[in-house]
Amino acid sequence: MANFSYAQKRFTISGTLKDLSTGETLIGATVRIKELPQTGTATNSYGFYSLSASAGEYTLLYTYIGYETISKKVSLQQSQTINISLSPKSELTEVVISANRPNNDNIASPQMGMEKLNMAQINNVPVLMGEKDVLKTISLMPGVKSAGEGNTGFYVRGGASDQNLILLDEATVYNASHLLGFFSTFNSDAIKDVSLYKGGMPAQYGGRLSSVLDIKMNDGNNQKFTAQGGLGLISSRLKVEGPIVKDKGSFMISARRTYIDMFLKLSSDSVLKGSSLYFYDINAKANYHFDDKNAIYVSGYFGKDVLGLKKIFGTDWGNATATVRFNHLFSNKLFSNTSLVYSNYNYTIQNFQSNDSYKATSKISDLNFKEDLQYTINDKHLLRFGLNVLHHTIAPGEISSPSTSSFNNKTTERRYGLENAIYAGDEWKVNDKLTVLYGLRLAGMFLLGPGTFKTYDAAGNALNATAYRSGQSVKNYVNLEPRLSASYTINEESSVKASYNRNTQNIHLLSNSTSSRPTDLYVMSSNNIKPEIADQFSAGYFRNFKENAYEFSAEIYYKKLQNQIDYKDGAQLIVNPDVESQLTYGDGRAYGMELFLKKKYGKFNGWVGYTLSKTERRFDAINNGSYYPARQDRTHDVSVVGIYKYNDRWTFSTAFIYGTGNAVSFPTGKYNVGGLTTYSYSERNGYRQPATHRLDLGATLESKKKGRFQSSWTFGIYNVYGYKDTFMITFRDSKTDPTKTEAVKTSIFAAPIPSVTWNFKF
Repeated sequence: MANFSYAQKRFTISGTLKDLSTGETLIGATVRIKELPQTGTATNSYGFYSLSASAGEYTLLYTYIGYETISKKVSLQQSQTINISLSPKSELTEVVISANRPNNDNIASPQMGMEKLNMAQINNVPVLMGEKDVLKTISLMPGVKSAGEGNTGFYVRGGASDQNLILLDEATVYNASHLLGFFSTFNSDAIKDVSLYKGGMPAQYGGRLSSVLDIKMNDGNNQKFTAQGGLGLISSRLKVEGPIVKDKGSFMISARRTYIDMFLKLSSDSVLKGSSLYFYDINAKANYHFDDKNAIYVSGYFGKDVLGLKKIFGTDWGNATATVRFNHLFSNKLFSNTSLVYSNYNYTIQNFQSNDSYKATSKISDLNFKEDLQYTINDKHLLRFGLNVLHHTIAPGEISSPSTSSFNNKTTERRYGLENAIYAGDEWKVNDKLTVLYGLRLAGMFLLGPGTFKTYDAAGNALNATAYRSGQSVKNYVNLEPRLSASYTINEESSVKASYNRNTQNIHLLSNSTSSRPTDLYVMSSNNIKPEIADQFSAGYFRNFKENAYEFSAEIYYKKLQNQIDYKDGAQLIVNPDVESQLTYGDGRAYGMELFLKKKYGKFNGWVGYTLSKTERRFDAINNGSYYPARQDRTHDVSVVGIYKYNDRWTFSTAFIYGTGNAVSFPTGKYNVGGLTTYSYSERNGYRQPATHRLDLGATLESKKKGRFQSSWTFGIYNVYGYKDTFMITFRDSKTDPTKTEAVKTSIFAAPIPSVTWNFKF
């Protein structure tokens, strides 16, 4: 029983939660006071927590899924620091789907539209070629739609693929795909935590309209040296980690490479024998804790794809990121994270044919300074505030070619800009039933010289051109972004939530392809391109069953989009100095309903998700100014995931997806010009591709542990019943009757794809 004789005084308990065996900080772990059920908190991205209470005798409960709960008696007569290390459970008799605590957090938290995944979940979902994939797993959540086969892009609540902010240790990843989208850039061995925000975005995030995918890398084991990896049919991976100084610092290095190119060398075809087809990536991280109040983290990623046919063409693209972060604890209430972040994405295309040889390049690079602070005012208010200054450099592209080529050397001027923001947000526990999360973000975009900047009319004609010096301001935009969400607890098992948030976006992707490609072009807001704006309203009902083993949610949303960008018919986007003359501007809307049922504990668990939605765009220059379906519009989207732990050695899994076909434009007529057939189109995205569906199966066999060495086998079948999903549909004249037109369907996978991977750890 708590002693409240010192009720007039309040003190603070703070500290860090870690994994006892590895020293990894635990993100989202729960700290509660048993005697005060409404007093509790969760650790932040660095494992730090802080909570306050009146003086007295209490029992602290430290909880994290997959770990033994610790109960600690505390005599709270003064503020104190308590660092805790939790032990992983020795034998898990169940597969855990949620990283949240086993209580009613799904009910009480004011955060809406957030999905949090742990690596145990991702590792058990069957995927292509046995490669564990963060983005493929994300696309199985309601409200998130895959961009299709051969593409790791995804759409969230009607937004385009470039309207998702993808962060890896706070660094922006602009193209998150390998091998033209068959795999993502994220090596799951190096990943610790994955959080997706698709609604009610907190004020500390900004720069994109639809979602934030926040991915944190492992810090490294500060207790002992370990290694783990895997050998698969087309790729292998290896991770090494260990202490720099035990209990104070550690490192982690993880690498992965495919070896399809090795098989090409065995081909008897001279062209294939000299071709390239592979990717590799490296994740690295190190940290050092000077004391309980100061720590530094350094992390980086480098990945590259190489694809080409001998003496015909070649292309390569890659991402590079680097992050330096310094954590400082000013007091047991005020936590600071200071970051310097670098990000670079670039691609090169080469054509080696003598008459049309050329080399085209493009890149985008960022340098970002961030200051994020967390202040625990009391047990009712948790304040987050900070700023960031982000410098963009975009080289839209240049083409170089010899004098014998039909291509002319072209260069598009580089563009420079500053994207700055300050923000503040407060999580306010109004009473035992109502919690409110509110905040405000002030975002500014400043387009800078040097360069010549043109202004175009609606027809694409240049009205004027003005030259600016280096650093001179060309165009400025400032926007306020309010954020508000609230949760009202009906009882211990159910609640209702609502949210509103505004987001703006100043980096835009231009593409006239139906799916994301390495050659897609990025541009900044300018004197022609205004910042995109999205206002999203959402509401939902949340319910837990059977002591929180089951979670159910039903959410509805409406999103209003302004200043949307599309290309005009016949637009030329690649290495075009006047690319902004090829664009048209309009608005859009997206609305829908998401149903989600998840079983978190037991030998058999998983989830079922269903989305009913509509996504439309409207441009004066397209479809006679009427609303038309966006390319990512899909009426129905279903995902079913099941994971069954048969015993201590065997785990089985399955995933099934179904979705309405993509909205596409088909020709409605044709005519002959100079012996060539030209097709005419009457409306944008007025037709549908066939529906997509697929069943995947997986199984994992754990070998018996021998000393420190442990291994497992992962088996999988992708596309079990061999459905020929539609990658694209093209049209041609019938060979027997040229007056008739044939539609030709192209599929990437026309048969089941088996896989086997041997994993090891020691």
